[in-house]
Parts: sequence; structure tokens; C-alpha cells
Amino acid sequence: MCGIVGYIGFRDAWPIVIKGLHRLEYRGYDSAGVALIDRELRFFKKAGKVSDLEKSVEAENLNGKIGMGHTRWATHGEPSDRNSHPHTSGNGKLAIIHNGIIENYSSLKETLISRGHVFKSDTDTEVLIHLIEDIQQETGLDLREAVRVALTRVIGAYAIVIMDNSDPDELIAARKGSPMVLGVGEGEYFIASDASPIIEYTKNVIYLNDNEIAYIRRDELLIKSIDNVIQIPYIQELELKLEMLEKGGFDHFMLKEIYEQPRSIKDCMRGRIYPENGLVQLGGIKEYAEKLKNVDRIIIVACGTSWHAGLVGEYLIEECARIPVEVEYASEFRYRNPIISEKDIVIAISQSGETADTMAAIELAKEKGATIFGICNVVGASIPRLTHAGVYTHAGPEIGVASTKAFTAQVTVLTLMALYMAQQRGTITQSRLIDLLTELDNIPQLIEKCLQTNDEIKLISEQFKDARNFIFLGRGSGFPVALEGALKLKEISYIHAEGYPAAEMKHGPIALIDEEMPVVFIATKNSSYEKVISNIQEVKARKGKVIAIVTEGDMVVRSMADYVIGIPEADEIFLPLLATIPLQLLSYHIAVMRGCNVDQPRNLAKSVTVE
Repeated sequence: MCGIVGYIGFRDAWPIVIKGLHRLEYRGYDSAGVALIDRELRFFKKAGKVSDLEKSVEAENLNGKIGMGHTRWATHGEPSDRNSHPHTSGNGKLAIIHNGIIENYSSLKETLISRGHVFKSDTDTEVLIHLIEDIQQETGLDLREAVRVALTRVIGAYAIVIMDNSDPDELIAARKGSPMVLGVGEGEYFIASDASPIIEYTKNVIYLNDNEIAYIRRDELLIKSIDNVIQIPYIQELELKLEMLEKGGFDHFMLKEIYEQPRSIKDCMRGRIYPENGLVQLGGIKEYAEKLKNVDRIIIVACGTSWHAGLVGEYLIEECARIPVEVEYASEFRYRNPIISEKDIVIAISQSGETADTMAAIELAKEKGATIFGICNVVGASIPRLTHAGVYTHAGPEIGVASTKAFTAQVTVLTLMALYMAQQRGTITQSRLIDLLTELDNIPQLIEKCLQTNDEIKLISEQFKDARNFIFLGRGSGFPVALEGALKLKEISYIHAEGYPAAEMKHGPIALIDEEMPVVFIATKNSSYEKVISNIQEVKARKGKVIAIVTEGDMVVRSMADYVIGIPEADEIFLPLLATIPLQLLSYHIAVMRGCNVDQPRNLAKSVTVE
């Protein structure tokens, strides 16, 4: 959500910044802009895509060794040229780009208007740069100090970069609640919302912490806290590889990432399971093994697809480790007064590690004394730094906005956690654990088989690409799979879709069934198999069109359903990892056939860093 790129050094800034903005397009945006200094401050901004911005400046002077760029996801003010970033101060000397929300911008704006400031946009960001200018004018402070003072007066979240036409050799960057990474080169520095724009120039990065301000010159980096205390930066080496950010011959990043799941799940398990010994090792939570033996309750907090993974985790942990589990939307959890004690463990799940609502839920749970575990894909992100312990998914960068491999990686980690907890608590026999770990070790191969159904799924998609509604139904752990299947379809194809527990169909949704309604069933052979068959018969009696995900070789459901997609037989606890794959492919092909922008669906952002 919003993307930031900055550069200062010996190279031309424009190519670096514009390429970086392209790399950040997956975050979701509605406009783009760039500011450069070459003897004077120049900025260019345009509603629409980064490519639209490029076309609009073909005849412009794009020189400059210092620059910054931004992709905006609208919060305050409609998507338009004038609301696009960068925004400037009243005197035109300062420029700012900003990710986040300044919550008290309205009261600040009223005060500034009363002091003679005139605003050209509807954004909260413009208020911040005018506030900095106002502090300079009133106090005579230099820009560094004016920025620091201004940030003590704002409420909300921000990642900002500021340029000063009077000092073309410095960028000022700061963050609170929104991600920011600094790339360290020789005689040059890079700034970005994540590492993807930086990786081809340097592997050395600094993840800026909350309430830190960076003063960046070509040959100098100074980081201070908002309280003006010098900070010692920790330089990390990126594990990210440039080829991970390319499509690799696939038509879309989403399809590439669907096909990466055998590898990403294998990477997620590497060094953590030992099937021959019946052993699960999770070094990230090892020091809390004793607490897991006596924990009263686990609360899982997450949003979107990560929440669906959490629902799968509830089934797994309760089944294997016999610990009561509650799954909460982080966005709702933070506004309640939940009953939490020091005996509870809270598991926070986020692909990006920057989800604002999930971070707020973590802070609330920590205040109440709970132990917090994190499940995250991005090393160095905020959530791993906020939690007491946790497990990385190691899925690699996910560029497609609709999450695919991140979901199955999260489910894999939750499966490992459930078995680890069961191992610690003695709620599983050694022989059963060996059997499950042996089967889990083979899941990547079974997913390869699921991917082989792609061509038949493409044919099924052709039949339903013009549908206006879908219903997805499942029982047990098949219910969150149904929810995730519905979410994928609505995200990328814009078809209205709902997921329900199959048993709830008779409590309302059955009224929707007619010959125009496609119904997707998770109908694999498990403990709910006979019940699901009854639900299928009820839909067929009302002329609904049934698409069924079945266990390979199942002829019973095949004789009832209009279309079937077979997946390999596996233990019931691994159903979510396998049944999810054909639903991802179904959504993908329907969206492509409808001409939708699969990797960048409208109105969506990859990382939701604001409320």
C-alpha cells in the first residue's frame, strides 16, 4: 500500500526511481510521481500507472543525482494528478512523499490555514510538509530539526522522504508504523518501502525502526531517534535474489507463484522436520516450549487470507495439540476489550509483516501480558520485531496481490506448529507423528500432481467466466478452504463469491440456488464426506451447477457433480494444502478470461499498512 523509492549518489536518479516504482506496483496504487533536483526542484506526477507517468515526461529534463518517487493508494482525496505525491511546501522549496495516515491532519490543517497557508490538494501529506515549513519560519530551525519537531506533533503512521531545494545533497527519511528500508552502497544510498527496488544495486540494507529519522548524504548516513538520540544502524545482507522478482516465463506473477508452491512449501519445512525420527524442530519458538505445555489458550489474529490460514490453524492445533484456539480478525480485535492473560499465547499472521491492524492487535495483547508469536514471510519486517518469538515462512517474495504461495506457506507453518505443540504436550503418539511427518514431507510432490490439473481447470473456467455469483462450500478444515477460494475469485475476477460451512447452506444460502448458480464443493474423502454428499444432492435437486474438488478415483461424487477436479489422497489434516491449489487455478483462469488485471486487481494493495 503506497510505494516509496529514493536515491542519492553518483548515478542518474530517474532510471533508478522509475524502475523501483515499477517493482513496487504490486503493492497497489492509483497514481505515481517523482521529484528530482538538478539545480532546481522539479516534480512530475500523474494519476494512473507508472507507465502513464513515463509517457507524460518524455520531453522533460530528467537530470539529477538525487530523486524520490511514490505510488499512491488513495486515503485522503480522490485519485487525481493534484492529489498525487510528491507534495510541496508553500514556498516550493520542500517536497515530501508519504506512506501512511496522519490522523490529526484536520486540526493541523485548520491551524495552518489560520496562519496563512494555502493548500493545493486534499491530502494529509501536504499538511505535514506545510507544518514543517511553518516550524522553520516560526523558529528559524534548520530542516533536520524542523522535521523532528513536526513528527512529535503528528498522530498516526508514516514513512516519509523529504527533499530540500536549498540543500540538494541530502534526503531525510523517517518512519513510524510504515515500512522503510535503506540500501547502503559505495558513495550512494537507496530508500524504499521494501527491498525489491534495491536488490540489483546492493545487498546491504538497514531496516529503519519506528520513531527513527535518517539524514542521508552521498557519503554520510546519520540516524537519530525522534528524541534526538543517535542510533547505531544494523546492516543486514539481503537473501533476496533478482530473479525472484521476474515472471520467469509465466504470463503473470500470480501463475508463477501458484507453480512455485512445491518449492516454497519445501523451503518452509527445510531443517524443521525429521520424519524418520518423528521430530519437529522450530528454533524460533523453542525457548517457549515449556510455556506451550501449560498454555491455557491460543488466540490467532490476522486479516484477509492470513485470517483464513488462521482458521485452518485452529482445526490443526485443537486436533493435534488439544489447546483451545480462537481466531480473530485483527481489525476487530483491536477495538474490543478482549480478555487476555499472561497464560495466553497470541499468534499473529501476516505475509508482509507490516499489516497495520495486526500490529495494533499485537501491541494490545502485549500490554495485557500475553506471549506473542509471529508468522511472517518478510525478514526484517515490523511484526517479527514486535513479537516475542516466531517462525518465518520462507516463501520468497510474493508479487501478485492475491496471495497464493504465502497462504500455503502459512498453513504449512501452522501445521508444523500444531505438530510441535502436540510433541511438547504429549498429545500425539510417536508412531502417528512419524506417519504425519512422512506424509508432510511428501506434500510438495502431491502439490505437483495438483498442478497437473491446470488444463482441465482451464476448460471448466471457460464454462463459468461469465457467472455473476459463486458459492463455495466445505466442512471441517474444508470450510476455510472454501472461504479462501471465494476470496481469490472475488479479488481478481470481480465476481461476487461467498464461502460457507456446507452445513449452513440450509440456513439461508440455499435460497440462492438455481440453474444460474455455480457451487464449488470441497468434497474430498474425510470425516465429513457423507455429509458433503448430502449437501451436493440438495444443490442438484435445485438445479445448481456443482464443481467438486474430490479425492482422485472418487466415482460417487463424479456421478453427481457437473464438473470434478481430483486431488491426491492424503491425511485429512493436509486437505487445506492440496484442495487450495485447484481453487487458485480456477480463480486465475476465470480472471484472465474476463480480461482482469490479475496481478494488480482494482482497489487492492498487497500490504495494508493503514486502517
